[in-house]
Amino acid sequence: MADPRLKAAFAERRFVTAPGIFDMISARIADAMGFACLYVTGFGTVASHLGLADAGIATYSDMVARVGTMARGCRTPVIADADTGYGGLLNVRHTVMGYEAAGVSGIQLEDQEMPKKCGHTPGRRVIPAEEMALKVRVAAEARRDPDFLIVARTDARTTLGLEEAIRRGRIYAEAGADIIFVESPESEAEMQAIGRAIDRPLLANMVEGGRTPILPAARLQALGYAMAIYPAIGFLAAAAALERAYAHLKEAGDSTAIGESYGFARMTALMGFPEVWEFERRWAEAAATGDKA
Repeated sequence: MADPRLKAAFAERRFVTAPGIFDMISARIADAMGFACLYVTGFGTVASHLGLADAGIATYSDMVARVGTMARGCRTPVIADADTGYGGLLNVRHTVMGYEAAGVSGIQLEDQEMPKKCGHTPGRRVIPAEEMALKVRVAAEARRDPDFLIVARTDARTTLGLEEAIRRGRIYAEAGADIIFVESPESEAEMQAIGRAIDRPLLANMVEGGRTPILPAARLQALGYAMAIYPAIGFLAAAAALERAYAHLKEAGDSTAIGESYGFARMTALMGFPEVWEFERRWAEAAATGDKA
């Protein structure tokens, strides 16, 4: 079942900030922070799971189990990237049903041609708007829970211009999308134009080093946005920390740099070892005393 808190947040016009998660370490850390939503990033999940570029290589089968593990391991509502729905209309229906059953509260679908490319990278091409509108309609019909949210993304801005991207956003809203995601506007003025033109909760994609300016939450809300995702923040930070730690080990021949990082005791707590130890202690005592209760 989808978590109704996320849909309620949009209804109450509370701005939603969603950090990107890509594995269970990032998911557990973000889940403890008190965010209203977490975002399963396609780029980060494909990179961490398969070690590949987010270029349409990962399949539904590659992603759904990974997405489900993260969603079930979090108390926070989760929205997950599902690329193009992994095919045509029948694939979209199957994907929506599978992601919803996996425990996410929302799914993101995009209007790129297959194989898709990562947003903010060159060479992205889009399918006709009417074809994507059918995907949105199928997605809305396929969901079982009305609290399950459909995020419709258009990548038209980069190749077809802002006006076409806005037109598509309106079409996808009319087709039944709950949240509209116009990918990679290139200025604050463009973001303002999107906010004025589309009457639906809008998602801003804050990618460090991407095409869109990084703006504070208050400014995004003033421009008409209801939500911001930060898909890369986690895996960029993790990669930088790993690079520093491994470089120190190679150069110095020891792991003293780890003292500056998360700490083994904190990691064992994060992964639930205290509960495991308590379980083992309790049942060891029961075995020793012959307690059958």
